[in-house]
Amino acid sequence: MDELQKKISQLDPDRMPVHVAMIMDGNGRWAKRQGFARSDGHAEGVSTVHRVTKLSSDLGVKYLTLYAFSTENWNRPADEVDTLMYLIGWAIERELPELLRNNVRIHLLGDIERIPEDARNRLLYARDATAHCTGLQLNMCLSYSARWEITEAARKIACRLAAGEISPEDISEDMVSENLTTAGIPDPDLLIRTGGEERISNYLLWQIAYSELYFTPVLWPDFSDEEYVDAILDFQSRERRFGKTSEQVQNNNNISSE
Repeated sequence: MDELQKKISQLDPDRMPVHVAMIMDGNGRWAKRQGFARSDGHAEGVSTVHRVTKLSSDLGVKYLTLYAFSTENWNRPADEVDTLMYLIGWAIERELPELLRNNVRIHLLGDIERIPEDARNRLLYARDATAHCTGLQLNMCLSYSARWEITEAARKIACRLAAGEISPEDISEDMVSENLTTAGIPDPDLLIRTGGEERISNYLLWQIAYSELYFTPVLWPDFSDEEYVDAILDFQSRERRFGKTSEQVQNNNNISSE
C-alpha cells in the first residue's frame, strides 16, 4: 500500500466534508522559484485542479468550490489576465470528457458576463453539457468576490422590498442565503488555502461562518493528493461545536449513534 492509500485508509467515511472550498494560491510564486513565467505557474495549476477534482469525486465529497478568478484579479497586468482567461477556457474544454465520465457537474459562480466571450462560451457549454450529472458538483468562482455577492443579494432584496413584495420583517438569514450565488448549496465544511497566506481574501464571507479553516504553505502547483487527504484528516480531528459546548456535542453524537 503506497503512502496515499495509507492516508486514505485512515479517513472516517462517516465524517467526510460534504463541501470543500479552496483558495488556490501560489501559482506565480511557484513559477518564479522555477525560473518560469507566471503563466507557466497558472498552467501547472490546472493539473492540480484536475487531481483535486478527481480525488474529491473518488472520496465522496459532494461539492468542491474553487476560487478560480476574483473580482480583484481584473487589476492584474493585462497579459496575465488574458493568459488566465485563455487557460480557463482551454482547461474546461480539455477536461469536459473526463468530467462527464466521472459524473461531475459544473456550476458557475460570479459575474460571468465579465468573462471574455470565448472563455465564457466554453464555460457555459461545459455547464450545460454536465447539467444532467449527479456526482460531485464543481463550483467555479469566476469574477467573484464575497462583497460583490453580498451587495448583489442586498440589491435583490431591496428591489423586492421597494416593490412591496416583502416587508422588512420578512428579511432573514435564510432570505439572504437564498439570494446569494450559492443558493441551494450547503455551506462549506472545510476551507483550504494553499500558498502560506492566512487570510480569506474576500471569498465566501457569508458561507464560511462555521467552516473549518486549513492553511498550508504548499504552493498550489505542488498541492498533492497526500496534502489534500492530510487536510481532510485534520478536519476530521476537530470538534465542530457551532456555538455549543463540547458536552452538548458529545451528547448529541451519543444520541444519534444509538
